[in-house]
Amino acid sequence: MKKQDLPQDESNLKSANMTEVLYVTDENDNYTTANSIGWDAKKAALEESMELIHERIEEAKQNVANNIVSPIVYFMEFNKMDLQVLAAYVGMWQWRVKRHGKPKIFKTLSDSVLKKYADTFGITVDELKKFNGK
Repeated sequence: MKKQDLPQDESNLKSANMTEVLYVTDENDNYTTANSIGWDAKKAALEESMELIHERIEEAKQNVANNIVSPIVYFMEFNKMDLQVLAAYVGMWQWRVKRHGKPKIFKTLSDSVLKKYADTFGITVDELKKFNGK
């Protein structure tokens, strides 16, 4: 893409006072970099992705409220993590973290185990224990 053709469509980047660096060609067809505040196609894709993430978070919240999953599942979604990432952060096997996503098992977890999750999520153990999805 030529430098003069680089899209400058308003996006979330502008509201965050940020730009994106892209590779473009200059007037001599040499590669260089240029800043863009957005691109309509990319903006649409990012908005759709964020909408899906928000739906997953809301579903997890409802599942906690309905006692289908533990608060760990909600905070995992809220922090945009998956099982593999969360397991790495808390230093446990994935199967253990998955098991801790069950409300019955969650209620039996020690404060030291809950502290690993709380620290990872940036909350207190008390906030983790008391989250009920409502």
